[in-house]
Formats: sequence, structure tokens, C-alpha cells
Amino acid sequence: MVPGSGGEQNVMPELPEVETTLRGITPFVVDKIITGVVIRNPNLRWPVPSELNQILVRNKFVAARRRGKYLLLDTQSGSVLMHLGMSGTLRICPNDDEWKKHDHFALEFETGKHCRLNDPRRFGSVLWQPGDAMEHPLLASLGPEPLSKDFNADYLQQTCLNRKTTIKQHIMNAKIVTGAGNIYANEALFMSGIDPQRAANRISSQRLKTLVRNIKTVLQAAIEQGGTTLKDFTNADGKPGYFSQQLNVYGLDGEPCSACGHPIKRIVLGQRATYYCPKCQR
Repeated sequence: MVPGSGGEQNVMPELPEVETTLRGITPFVVDKIITGVVIRNPNLRWPVPSELNQILVRNKFVAARRRGKYLLLDTQSGSVLMHLGMSGTLRICPNDDEWKKHDHFALEFETGKHCRLNDPRRFGSVLWQPGDAMEHPLLASLGPEPLSKDFNADYLQQTCLNRKTTIKQHIMNAKIVTGAGNIYANEALFMSGIDPQRAANRISSQRLKTLVRNIKTVLQAAIEQGGTTLKDFTNADGKPGYFSQQLNVYGLDGEPCSACGHPIKRIVLGQRATYYCPKCQR
């Protein structure tokens, strides 16, 4: 059964970590002949297709790209879609490297390298889409990328019209903008001085313009910071490529606001932890 699209759960990694992963694995998987596919545990969020070995062996990936939080490894005939779920990581290692607990899937290349998926919680996914990857149900309904020109103030303002949902839930709706993520939504709203509980249709165009700019700023800064961890994709420990983030509100419940000193407050919106400064954000 082909998995359909649905609301994103409380997942990590977020977009910057996925982008860092993409940049880390690309030199090792693109234009390299695939010599094997290892499925040690097919029971991820959806079953890993058993036919992947037949499809991919003696083939090669002509490109690697990202759509939202999905990694796309493209062949001439179709694409492997990978999602890291809540706990998944990819690492590059020698083919004969010792398998780690929760290593569920691997791509083997003629170079003697493996690209292995490790996922303790098994909410990640490895899927196959023949032809155009963007026709897959999981990708077809996604909104624009937050760092693209298509995500701009005019676009966001149009999507906010008559929307009474909170602005935080609105910008975390993947059909509105894909990959803003919980951490970065919290941070961008703080930078913009916008209360995450405010209704989307009650925010001025100027403030929405500021919000768009800050979403792009916080994501780009995180991606640039993540670039320093690319070496982690080939080290002995198989680090996932995460990086420390400079956060102003996320996870800082009760801590003094960096701008005014008022305690940061934690609430729940749409089943997601939400952090903000009641004094700075209106």
C-alpha cells in the first residue's frame, strides 16, 4: 500500500539537520555504482520495498536533493525517498564496518562504502517512487520551501486570509510551507515579536513580512552552523551531523528572556511544545 500524506508528528531532525545530512552524503552516493541493498529490518514507518535490491543494484544515483524533510536519491527511472523520522540518522562507513544496533537499512557502493540508516524508534522511512518523485502522495501536497522565493510575504499573507488558526500552527502546516519545524517556528516568532497564539488572520502585512524574513534567517543560520559537522558523516563514531543551536526561547521554559528578562513561558499548541516571551511577543 502506498503511504499517503498526513500531518507531521513531533519529528526530529528538522530541515537544517536534513539539509546537513544531504550535503554530507552527496559526495559518497551520487554517480557511484550501487552494488547492494541491505534490508536488515523492513518494518519502519512503512515497509521498506523488498524489490529495492533488484531495482538499484548496478544502477547509480544521478542526483541527491531534499524536499521538505525528505531526502530524494534520484536514478534515471525513479527515486528513493528517505525520511529520518524522530530519531533516524544516515552515516557513511566502510562496507565491512561493524553493524550497530538499530542499523536497519544500507546502500552499498562500488567504492567500498555503505550509506546506513540507523533509526532506534523506526519512524523513518525508505520508499521507492518510479518516475517523477514529486508525484508521490507524501510530496505532492507540500507547500513551498521556506528558503525559496515562492515563500514570501505576499504568499504568506494570502494564506492567512480568513485563517483563525494560530500563526504558529499555520506556519507549521506543511501544506502552507514545508519544513519550518517546531524549533525554528518558535525562534522565528520570537525574533518577530509575534505571539504564537495570535490568529493568523490578525497579523499585519508588515509583521508577516518580518516573520518570513526571520524564518529564512533562522533556518539559514542553522544550516550554515551545521556545515561545520560534515566531517561527522565519516568519523569512527558515525555521528549524525547534528549541531548545537543558538536558541532564544525553545526549551527555555522559566529562563529569563534574552531581550527583556521576563521568564519564558511554555504552552502547547496543536500538540506541540511552544515557547515564547509574554512580554516581547504580542
